[in-house]
Amino acid sequence: MDIASVIGLVLCFVMVIFGILSNAGVGGLPSFVDVPSAIITFGGAFSAILASKTMADFVGGLKSFALVIKPVSFDVTAIIRKIIDLSNIARKEGLLSLEEAAGDLEDEFLKKGILLVVDGTDPELVRAIMETELVSMNDRHKSNIGFWEDVASMGPAWGMIGTLIGLILMLKNMNDPSSIGPSMAVALITTLYGSLLANWICTPVACKLKTNNSIEMQAKEIMIEGLLSIQAGENPRVIEEKLKSFLAPKDRTAADEGGGEADG
Repeated sequence: MDIASVIGLVLCFVMVIFGILSNAGVGGLPSFVDVPSAIITFGGAFSAILASKTMADFVGGLKSFALVIKPVSFDVTAIIRKIIDLSNIARKEGLLSLEEAAGDLEDEFLKKGILLVVDGTDPELVRAIMETELVSMNDRHKSNIGFWEDVASMGPAWGMIGTLIGLILMLKNMNDPSSIGPSMAVALITTLYGSLLANWICTPVACKLKTNNSIEMQAKEIMIEGLLSIQAGENPRVIEEKLKSFLAPKDRTAADEGGGEADG
């Protein structure tokens, strides 16, 4: 579980509750709960998104929320060390020896690339196949990111719609001045719900999905460059330096300390 995302989302909720309790006390909490307002805001926002997407994309977008609390499984420095190990094997025993090594790999993308190399596929074709898969993956991720960005934009809009409905109903009952304050409060709740939907849930989720996508894209690009370098018969030390250029300087030091030294 990605503890940072969980703590962040929980703390956002805690801050809102703290703001209510510090000013209105526990007795003030019911004033911020209004079922019709929630239905208008949340129901309207997600229904509008449903109308703009296919059912499969809508369901996939909802499911992508789980990816936010799931830890990113890509350790870039570990990937570099693994590729260096593979390059050492290929240098000592030949490219065909990588087929056996591929059986121990968990990453299907890297395994696919190794098998293409072992089969003697032209390097340009290997790059084309791997990059096509990379583009497809990026498009899928962008679809999920766009889902939450769209909900983030719909939330405040439907909150405003709910507020306008409340104001219209309030203005139709101006004969009773004592009802104006409570009616105005209820009308504004939908705006609050819309802002919470956008800024507490949707925007953080979209940003986290973007971050995870960047990490995975970098890992896959390193795999492609590493595999093509192995296929070209480059020296493992050269491959190591090439792949470490993808990393920030501080991460390059960590990669050096992690072992997996290249043979000369």
